[in-house]
Amino acid sequence: MSTFEAALGLPLIHAGKVRELYAVPPVNDRDAILIVTTDNISAFDWVLDSQIPDKGIILTQLSHWWFAQLHDLVDNHVLTTEVPDVVAGRAAICEQLEMIPVECVARGYLTGSGWVEYQKTGSVCGVALPEGLNDGDRLPAPIFTPATKAALGDHDENISFDRVVELIGFDRAAAIRDLTLAIYARAERIARDRGIILADTKFEFGVRPDGSIVLADEVLTPDSSRFWDASAWPNSLESFDKQYVRNWLLHESGWNKDSDTPPPPLPDSVIAATRARYAEAYARLTGEVFGDQEY
Repeated sequence: MSTFEAALGLPLIHAGKVRELYAVPPVNDRDAILIVTTDNISAFDWVLDSQIPDKGIILTQLSHWWFAQLHDLVDNHVLTTEVPDVVAGRAAICEQLEMIPVECVARGYLTGSGWVEYQKTGSVCGVALPEGLNDGDRLPAPIFTPATKAALGDHDENISFDRVVELIGFDRAAAIRDLTLAIYARAERIARDRGIILADTKFEFGVRPDGSIVLADEVLTPDSSRFWDASAWPNSLESFDKQYVRNWLLHESGWNKDSDTPPPPLPDSVIAATRARYAEAYARLTGEVFGDQEY
């Protein structure tokens, strides 16, 4: 059983790594689903045994804040935030859309899997980049580096724009590429003004019955983005996202990510530090302190 299924008493449609989708009646004549964000955290395609307290609320509220900043660029899937009390703050009733099967990644800085690919090929997802770049460098211009959206337990795979065209057609591929880069440009400026570098981020889009494209799922959160401290860059890539958890798993836990063994539970200190990073990202971006967090 999922985290909230018993408490909600609603039909569960799907339970993902972090989100649970429930069937609800239509809203304003639009087919709807209840999307609940749990406190689960995933890394390297595993859902960890440990949870991060309040994480689901932070992700949901930050997504709503970003939707408001982007409303003139693209419609979003939220129909109402009036939800059952048991999931208040961590859920929304959203349009049921035909989801586009592409992870829409925008990169303004070179790091992560993009850095790994660049070292091998000098490019990322077929986009050629200048020679001599280092991990953490700002790119000459943001790039669209899509990926296939993998099933639970599988790895997302970086793909070229040409492959996206093969999957969904040129017009729709061009539309999500242009939206991805426009949203990133807006968000990067907003974050930079608040002392955060938005290194990269990923979006998901859905399609309404009339063919219009809608921004869906979470947006510009510490789960879907790399947030760096602008005052420390480029000397440090100190982050306000789940890279902290990845680093602990890779360098301190003793776990081998290439094995079939599940990752170990997170120590209390790592859980607390991760929550603090998520809450600080929320506070820096929105200007509102989350809960009792102090900085």
